[in-house]
Amino acid sequence: MGLASDLDYHHRSANPLHRAVRWWAGTRAGAWMFSRSLRHLDDLVGLPVVDLTTTGRKTGQRRTTHLIAVPHRDTLALIGTNFGQPSTPAWVLNLEAEPQAQVTYRGTTVDVHARPADAEESAEIFAASSDYYAGFRTYDDRITGRRVRVFVLETEH
Repeated sequence: MGLASDLDYHHRSANPLHRAVRWWAGTRAGAWMFSRSLRHLDDLVGLPVVDLTTTGRKTGQRRTTHLIAVPHRDTLALIGTNFGQPSTPAWVLNLEAEPQAQVTYRGTTVDVHARPADAEESAEIFAASSDYYAGFRTYDDRITGRRVRVFVLETEH
């Protein structure tokens, strides 16, 4: 058993409305809008999102971010696309400074260790990511000047 099973994390097939909204969310305008309102709209488009709680690298305060996880083997992975924006998301920098975090999905919280994916894993995760959310590929295509970090979440079993 792994993290995905522990959380009962799964993606459902998207209906036509879900596919249309997910496509639009991958556009520059859609990404801008969703980056400011995503937390309230995820259920509307049928995306299974997790809350990742990290420790702020500068403040030491707990920070929670709403993210789409990508199932990977028996666990979950996170991709730091930041909606295709030029800056690296704060949660990525926080995990690099302190990889111990918590993931919550539908009321279940699990302590995790986020480790950087190796090159092979990153390629595998990126290849699978658009099956779960088409915006990942669009975001990755738009990002220049920075490396998109990928993290694999591990639990102690």
